Amino acid sequence: MRLLFNPSFASNKTYMHNSCCNLQGLVVLTIQARSGSLKPPTCDLQAAPNVPCEQVHGAQAAMLFIGLYLVALGVGGIKGSLPPHGAEQFDEATPQGRKQRSTFFNYFVFCLSFGALIAVTFVVWVEDNKGWQWGFGISTFAIFLSIPIFLAGSSFYRNKIPCGSPLTTISKVLIAALVNSGVSRNSTTAIVSMTSSPSPPIPTVKEGGEDSNREGVGSIHTPSTSLSFLNRAVSDTPACSALECSVQQVEEVKIVMKILPIFACTIMLNCCLAQLSTFSVQQAASMNTKVGSLKVPPASLPVFPVVFIMILAPVYDHFIIPFARRVTKTEMGISHLQRIGIGLFLSIVAMAIAALVEIKRKGVVTDSGLLDSAKPLPITFFWIAFQYLFLGSADLFVLAGLLEFCFSEAPVSMRSLATSLSWASLAIGYYLSSVIVSIVNRVTGISTNKPWLAGSNLNHYHLERFYWLMCILSALNFMHYLFWAAKYKYTTVKSSK
Repeated sequence: MRLLFNPSFASNKTYMHNSCCNLQGLVVLTIQARSGSLKPPTCDLQAAPNVPCEQVHGAQAAMLFIGLYLVALGVGGIKGSLPPHGAEQFDEATPQGRKQRSTFFNYFVFCLSFGALIAVTFVVWVEDNKGWQWGFGISTFAIFLSIPIFLAGSSFYRNKIPCGSPLTTISKVLIAALVNSGVSRNSTTAIVSMTSSPSPPIPTVKEGGEDSNREGVGSIHTPSTSLSFLNRAVSDTPACSALECSVQQVEEVKIVMKILPIFACTIMLNCCLAQLSTFSVQQAASMNTKVGSLKVPPASLPVFPVVFIMILAPVYDHFIIPFARRVTKTEMGISHLQRIGIGLFLSIVAMAIAALVEIKRKGVVTDSGLLDSAKPLPITFFWIAFQYLFLGSADLFVLAGLLEFCFSEAPVSMRSLATSLSWASLAIGYYLSSVIVSIVNRVTGISTNKPWLAGSNLNHYHLERFYWLMCILSALNFMHYLFWAAKYKYTTVKSSK
């Protein structure tokens, strides 16, 4: 892969554009939180419990959603561009460089958790005690400060030359395979060699590097037999000149297609993670949240998985992996797929523990006679920490493992797209969680006339049944993952230690 020490190329521009987008969104939210004329009237449920709160509408709602969508767009671009940009700074042609790259992904997740720790503790405290405008102001200052810090290292960054959009290549190969399947052609001229390919080959790293060992990518003249329907995209008589595809392009699309089942299996984990910011917070809010004289706000409860990740990340990188390398005599110690599998298994354990904790919580509700009371239950919220522990650990294993897996397996021209699948899994998982809750409420509402997860009182929910359902779905997803992981063949040759 050719590298340029030029700050004007794609990685820097991508980060800068999305940082500015994020900054603009936070500025909009800060201004709206600061200005009384841009907010709905103050809502005080304690002073006037029968007066409903007024929602934002018109220009106020437009300003709110513009700010939120700008922030979402900026964060998505930043998270999609930083992991591949950081990983490309290491020499993948050497074992030491690949080990350092693995460490980078671990500490990338560590830094995300550190930022989340500040958000759910200090920023939440500021918003509760000083006002939302101060919380948004802190976030605005943080993203503004990150821009010059990132630019300070521009002269040292290694950036690969953009080779076109991977989405364009994927779309062209898929369309060409479909169109060419209906075009009759001589089988002896169906395969076009790389020397007569309509598209130049994508530059690769020096011989002996990781990418020089890729199966089916590099100096291939005939397509592989896997996903053979895509081989129809290669033809010397294509239906359209714009759909001319090289063998290398077809093989690269095949690699991405093979990654997709692994990616799909991680979505269920993120459905479970969605519970950390919804039902788990509601559970803890109904419990005793005091630590001595300090009352912990429910919004800060996600501090548990964040702290667990920050502890586990360095332990995993400095103790578990070196030990695994000595035992297995391999460079990686624990493979990417094994790491993802461990995380998915931990999500099953987490959901089972969540169900058991809810059973205990409801037992305390019954024993204390507080079924219809809003008083805190005589049980500490630290019981919720157990499910946070296992889900936080699962998140570390799966997120860091999937990021490194996608980066190392994907073709060099599609790495940014591949690593972005990790964040797509997160988004899809959260949406799917809402869909599952809606389906559960609709089905149980029809069969029992009382939805499991509806109402204003958590004590009347059948949350433990929902957690058992999530546990079963996670177990089925894990078996589904084992099927695809067993079939997957790494596209890079893993050397011994």
